[in-house]
Parts: sequence; structure tokens; C-alpha cells
Amino acid sequence: MHTSSIAANQSDSQGPRTPASSLLDSLLEAAGDVAFRVTPGGQLRAASRRALTFAGVELGSRSLVSLVHDVDQAALRDALASAGASGEPEIVEARFRCGERDTWFELRIALIASGDDAPLLVVGRDMSGQHATEERLHHMATHDALTELPNRVLLSDRIRMVIANARRSGQGFSVATIGLDGFKKVNDGLGHGVGDEVLRTAASRLRRTLRDSDTLARVGGDEFVAVLPGTAGEAQIKLVTGRLMATLQSPFEIDGHTIYLAGSIGVATYPEHAEDEVRLVTLADTAMSRAKETGKARAVTYSPSDQGPPEHDISLEAAMFNAVREGEFQLYYQPIVDARSRTIEGFETLMRWKHPTLGMVPPVRFIPIAETNGLINLLGAWALKAACMQIRQFEEVAGRELYISVNISPRQFRSDKFLTVLDDALALSGTKGRQLVLEITEGTLMVDPVHAEAVLGKMAERGARIAIDDFGTGYSSLAYLKRFPISVLKIDRAFVKDLPQAAKDGAICSAVLDIARHLDLLVVAEGVETEEQLAWLDNLGCHYVQGYLTGKPMPAHVAMAALKENLYTELLPADIRPGKP
Repeated sequence: MHTSSIAANQSDSQGPRTPASSLLDSLLEAAGDVAFRVTPGGQLRAASRRALTFAGVELGSRSLVSLVHDVDQAALRDALASAGASGEPEIVEARFRCGERDTWFELRIALIASGDDAPLLVVGRDMSGQHATEERLHHMATHDALTELPNRVLLSDRIRMVIANARRSGQGFSVATIGLDGFKKVNDGLGHGVGDEVLRTAASRLRRTLRDSDTLARVGGDEFVAVLPGTAGEAQIKLVTGRLMATLQSPFEIDGHTIYLAGSIGVATYPEHAEDEVRLVTLADTAMSRAKETGKARAVTYSPSDQGPPEHDISLEAAMFNAVREGEFQLYYQPIVDARSRTIEGFETLMRWKHPTLGMVPPVRFIPIAETNGLINLLGAWALKAACMQIRQFEEVAGRELYISVNISPRQFRSDKFLTVLDDALALSGTKGRQLVLEITEGTLMVDPVHAEAVLGKMAERGARIAIDDFGTGYSSLAYLKRFPISVLKIDRAFVKDLPQAAKDGAICSAVLDIARHLDLLVVAEGVETEEQLAWLDNLGCHYVQGYLTGKPMPAHVAMAALKENLYTELLPADIRPGKP
């Protein structure tokens, strides 16, 4: 195509060129960054040299509308029609296709002359630089500068969008607040430069762990928030939080330093806990604080009891110290039963508090307080000794060796006096080490793996067996199964409650049992409540089960009665038969 100061279609239907049209075309060439002369219908008749080079198209057979991005075509078409009909200038912004990228232009459209077929002059100003600046400013306003993750502003918008979708679909979702345990020591000991790199690395790991449909935001300091659409069930939450904690357990190699961190996670769900974005994040943060108070490196789902008024906590804390003096704490025992024969092989001890006026105070209410104020060490030592003494009495009734399973709290496990307490319990009761199973969560082990390995080794030297409680809901890393002297895996009730119908839960249970078989580990399935669950687990080779089907937690004298009469599930007294707690 020939171009002079103006590029025009050879078959311009507007007739011979006149001095007026030549002057118009000269003005067209001088106007704006790009300029076009178009028919009222938008068909190209002339274009400035830059416009031709920029657009890279032939005139005549193309319309101006076809040169812009699909989503902008309707607006440009309307502006052309309006300017042609009213004679009033129109302004519209549109993106022109330029090779592999789009460029923003502000287009000013004006009628050149009057008449039904009068041409239109379209003058464009390049707005790409301004739009790029606006996009950068918007990004800065909605994203964290250090990690490039969404900040609180964008997080709030994303949660509102997920709430709107959840209302339409009727499907719940979760918000998880993630705090890095031990991060302050990194900043204080190694400097903010190393700390910043740890945050960037943690953000990258967490982002890779989540789905594309999830949102991960940094909301300040060492805190992140994940929005998890379609994730509201207990089992789903435990799987996701387990993966999030697992990705933080790997050492951070930063500037020659090997740094070990962990994550505490709090979860709130829509619509169960809250129905607006502010409340959801607040409750998830409350649950995360509870996770940190109760030993760190764990995930806690929000409970209304977490939100108790401070004065109530203070009075309850004072009552706890009095309860220790008055002997108000009791141990309950839940049978652990052979899945095939249904004989009672042992008991798990569970702490209960019978307050003289409040009645039975739930463990979820007093255990976190005990973890925070250190009373858990005193209560844990008492429970360990009492359990070892009780197992001897159980064995006298049963006429055979049984075992007792005791939960060890995170703070108790980290105490310098823990091994001394263990030695005293075994010596005073005469219990053999092999009769004692100590239950520890994955998170407790991974806060400080070096310390955990040393303590577990000494526990194993004493003959005690180590059980991983709630296996698969914490770090979900198989590395520690090889590193630590573990004997028992406990399948969390979240994976059992929907068996055998839930295919995913079944696959997880089957995988755990397969791993245990190859590593020569025993498996206990928790939360067994139906005959179908028991039969399914037994068929897959699960060794032991516990749950309401085979016995609720019960006082020592009731447990002894069950042993003495050699009672199984179908013969248990009415007060301890399966049913709702």
C-alpha cells in the first residue's frame, strides 16, 4: 500500500480527493498518537502513518472496532454510534491489539461534517504508561511488598467473593490463620535481612501447598491467612492444615544458616462460626492464639469456649489450683480393644475435672489454661503416676497383662523434669516400661526435632512405647517415622467417622495401615462408633480400635467392672453403651 502523509484506501467511496480532504488528512496525521477517519459504521477509510504501523492492518476491509480487544468492542461501537447520531464528541478507552500485547488508548470521537453519511474523526492518545502506573499503584495498595501476596485489603475482598459464592452454592468454606512459631528468635538473633528471606520462603512454600482456587495473604509480621473454598469438614480441614504445617517443618537454609520453624494454625468456618469476613478472620486468629498457648505447632479449630471473657479465665484458673489441692481432677479410661477378638487390651487415660458447682468442666476449657500457666506439668505428672498405679489394679482383675496409654502435652514433653517424672511413675507403680504407651502429637515432635529425638530415645530405653496421636492431621511427613523410635500410629477420628462410605477417608486409612504394616508398627483407630466401621477396619488389618462402639471413657471402677465380668460391647452396662456423649 502507498502511504504519503496520510494512508488512505484506494477505493475510498467518498469520491475524488479535494483540497479540503487533503487538509483534513494533514490534520489527521498531526493529531494525537494515532488517528483514524472512519465511516459512521466504523469502517476504516484513512489512518495516520503511525496508526497504520501500529495497527498493522489494511484499510477498507476492516473496521476500527475489530482492532480493539474483545471486551472493549461493545463500548467503542456504542461511542461511534452515539457520536454519529448526536454530533456530540465521545470519549472511550479501549485496548488495541499490538502483537502479543494490548495497548490502552483514550479515543476521542468527533463528527467531521453534518449529514447522514458524514465521516468521523477518531484521535487516540496512548494511555499504556498511565494504566501501567495505575496498575502498579493498585498492586501496591492490595499486595504485601515483601512477599507479593495479597494484603488485608485484597484478602477482605476475596473473602467477600467466596462468601457470595458460598451463599449461592450452599457450600461452606474455611479461613485459616497461620503464625510462624519461633520467628522472633530469627529476627532477634540473625537480623531482619534473614528474617525477611524466611518470610519470603515461607510464603512461597505455603502458596505451593494450596490450590489455585485458594487465597493466601500476608496480614503482618509472621502471620498469613489462607481462604479455602469448599473446605469446611473436619477431615478436610485436618488434611489441609496438616499439609500447611508440613511445608513449614523443612529446615530453612538462609545465608548459611539452617533454621527450624513450625506453624500454629487457627481455623474458622463459614457459616458455622461466622458469616462476614471480619468476624471469620478474627475467630481464626483467636483459634491460632489458642494453638500457640497450648504448645504451638498444631492446628486448632475455633470453639466458642476460646472466646470466654478474661475475668472468667482468671476465675477458672484460680479454681484449677484449688482443684489440684482438693483432688477434683479424675482420670477416666477408654477401652482399647482388639479389632478381631474384641478383647480389651488396654486403656487410654483421659483427664476430667468435676467442679463442685460447675459440674464437669470440659477438657477443651481447662487444658489450654493449664498449658499456658504451667499447671499442665503438675497435672501431667499426677496423671502419669496415677495411670501406672491403676494399670496394676486392672491387671489383677483381668488376670493378664494390659497396657495404659497416656497423653503427653507439648509443654510437659519439653520440660527438663519429664524423664524424672517418668522414672518415678514406673518405679513407684512397679509397671514395666512395655506396658506404658505415651501419646505425642506430630507437632510436638517437630517444634525441635533434635530435642525430640534425644528425649524419645531415652523414653525407648526405659521400654516405653511411643504413639503418634492424630496421625495424618499434623505434619504428615513420613521422615520422622524413620527418624524417631515410634511403635504405634493412632488414626484420627476425623478419618474414621464417615467410613466405609467415604472413599477418600478410606484411602487414607488404608494407606496408613499399609505404611504401618511395612514399618512393623501397631495401629489404633479412634472414634469407632458402628459395626460397619469396625468390620471395615478389621478387614484391612487394623490391630486395635477405640470409640463409643467398644466403650466410652469411664471412671476406674466402671472400667474394672467391665474387665471383671469380661464384658464386650454388646454386654456393656447401659451407662457406658455406645451413644452420644
